[in-house]
Amino acid sequence: QSGMGHAITVNNPIRFHETDYYKENVGYQCSGTPVDCIKAGMYLLKGRKPDLILSGINHGSNVSTNVLYSGTMSAAVEGALEGIPSIGFSLTNYAADADFSVSKAIVKEIVAKALQNKMEKGICLNVNIPDVPLDKIKGIKSCRQGKAFWDDTFDERVDPLGKKYYWLTGSFVAHEQAENSDVQLLKNNYVTVV
Repeated sequence: QSGMGHAITVNNPIRFHETDYYKENVGYQCSGTPVDCIKAGMYLLKGRKPDLILSGINHGSNVSTNVLYSGTMSAAVEGALEGIPSIGFSLTNYAADADFSVSKAIVKEIVAKALQNKMEKGICLNVNIPDVPLDKIKGIKSCRQGKAFWDDTFDERVDPLGKKYYWLTGSFVAHEQAENSDVQLLKNNYVTVV
């Protein structure tokens, strides 16, 4: 549900279905938004709270202003709003067949550190992972959010009935080259943590 941001479902029912995707663990599929998943999970836990909420691994980075549009990051932010340490993970690859094997190793390392060091309640981390082999990753860097934005354009098209419609397109533009920003560190093959 890319681009859902912090949307919640208010005009439709939300459905849950148990899934065996996780084999030995009980899991659920939710028809709602990423934020709905967190809200519903908190309700279904009936007062119990998880130690940590994880969201992702997202297809494509969530650097700079992308966190405002991201369903992945909004789920993590919702967890933090619930007072639970939360982490959103993203891989800089938009392909449907992206290889997540390196990301899985990075996620395991960061989650282990987060649990060991007991993140504070209400903290949300945004982790972006470069799409390179593990031996090309230079390290994990805590950094600040970069200053960049989407230079939006609308592609005007015509449907088979001759009516105009528009497709949102654009390019991501970095307005700074600061070496300590998530945008630049990610380009230099560092895993970034904001």
